[in-house]
Amino acid sequence: MTMLTGTIGKKFFGKKIVIVGDLVADQFLRGTIARVSREAPVFILRHDETETLAGGAANAAVNVASLGGKAVLVGMVGRDLNGNALLEKLRQAAVDCSFVIAAENYQTTTKIRVLAGQHYAPRQQVIRIDYENREPVVGELQNELKRNLFSAVADADAIIVSDYNYGVANALIAEITKKITERKSIPVLVDSRFNLESFNGATTATPNQEEVEQILGKDFTETDCVKLCRNLGFESLLITRGNEGMLLIENDRTPMQFEAVGAREPIDVTGAGDTVIAAYALGLASGLNFFDAATIANHAGGIVVMKKGTASVSFDELLASLKKSEAAEPKTKATV
Repeated sequence: MTMLTGTIGKKFFGKKIVIVGDLVADQFLRGTIARVSREAPVFILRHDETETLAGGAANAAVNVASLGGKAVLVGMVGRDLNGNALLEKLRQAAVDCSFVIAAENYQTTTKIRVLAGQHYAPRQQVIRIDYENREPVVGELQNELKRNLFSAVADADAIIVSDYNYGVANALIAEITKKITERKSIPVLVDSRFNLESFNGATTATPNQEEVEQILGKDFTETDCVKLCRNLGFESLLITRGNEGMLLIENDRTPMQFEAVGAREPIDVTGAGDTVIAAYALGLASGLNFFDAATIANHAGGIVVMKKGTASVSFDELLASLKKSEAAEPKTKATV
């Protein structure tokens, strides 16, 4: 652990990480409960504010930047208010948006979380409303995305594929696979909601428990995970398991369990997977092995779930968490 705290500062800064995938505008609409409606037995919510944050691939990019890396984003937004708000938030976070397409006939994928509460009381989420782009990414838009991907990955230290099944990663699977084949010298990391098996040959992936269950079934074992990793041609799998921590699978190595960092009950898990893959990518891009990179990712994930809303982790927060654990008993163990 001392080696990590002593060297990651020098290694993380300036590493170019290309994030390609589905950009999401995470909106948080906060309001105060005013009274009960006369039209129906529901509360009337007086709007206080609406905040737009980066979600999906955009959130992974923000986390790369907040941890000291150079985040270069490839994706799409619509020429609409939500797309403009998302791009503004990304630029404020020092994310390179040169390869993001703003398309006329494309709706920015937006997730609106309505948070309600009484005066001076904590706001709680009461409903989420999703606006999803329903148009396939084809034709000239797809060609422009391909050109942007080719240009963006020049001199990249790692590539993150963030696939939320909204079309961008699906449209580029063939090109991404080609790049994976060409760029074996740099890590290619995949976070895919439903299409993990389409990215054969990537370096590693960060599926959560539910996503692995979709492939292997609810009663999957570590042996099943080892076979999955081998069948997909990955060098490793880092499976996130909520308050149960993480499971690292490496070819020809004993699976390793990581206990969750921090409190057992998270405040908000929104976007935690984006933080994990951002920290994991920076670790691998810096030359760390899978175990050390996973250790860093575990700490980053543990920090972000203690924050409300879609959040990022700063380098100083990560370093402080790692230093705090140096004197503690090791939190990893080989499984049998």
